Amino acid sequence: MSNAAPVAVTADAPAPGGDPLAGAVPLRSAEQLREILGTPWPLVIDKVHEELTEADLDLLARAPFCAVSTSDSDGNCDTSPRGGEPGFTRVLDARTLALPDLPGNRRGDSFHNILSNPHVGLLYLIPGAMTVLRINGRARILTDAPFFDVMTVKGRRPDLALVVEIDEIYLHCPASLKRSGMWTPETWEGAAGKA
Repeated sequence: MSNAAPVAVTADAPAPGGDPLAGAVPLRSAEQLREILGTPWPLVIDKVHEELTEADLDLLARAPFCAVSTSDSDGNCDTSPRGGEPGFTRVLDARTLALPDLPGNRRGDSFHNILSNPHVGLLYLIPGAMTVLRINGRARILTDAPFFDVMTVKGRRPDLALVVEIDEIYLHCPASLKRSGMWTPETWEGAAGKA
């Protein structure tokens, strides 16, 4: 196992010999991966659960943003951002969530994927909070339900909702947010490019 620091790559750095993967060494097996990563700490394994806890509910009530990951039946992946007022995700019960679909770009990539493959991954972020809530489950798309009324935003009732039946919930460690400086304004210099 190597502890060497990774080589920093910049967007304008030329690839040696024109092949960006020249000299790359691919991972060959799950056994090799386990050897490199080591054994997960028991605390990490014990954090996985199947029903929403009070802590999860608190995070969902404060979360204004969620990344929704899906893939089609061929495994082609997509991750789409979803957002709204904190608590925009509706908790239907301890194992079921509903995300309203409000007007956007009308592509519907996530919805097209879910029609052929119901498996989804949700990643909730709260500005300033170091906890990341990860939820995996199976989704379906509804065109109406009684709870659509309470998901109305600025007079607009959603046309669709993504309903997720939870398989597993995991509170992610904050290491990636700390390393990125995501919520540390003094690290943002030069990060605000033009959209």
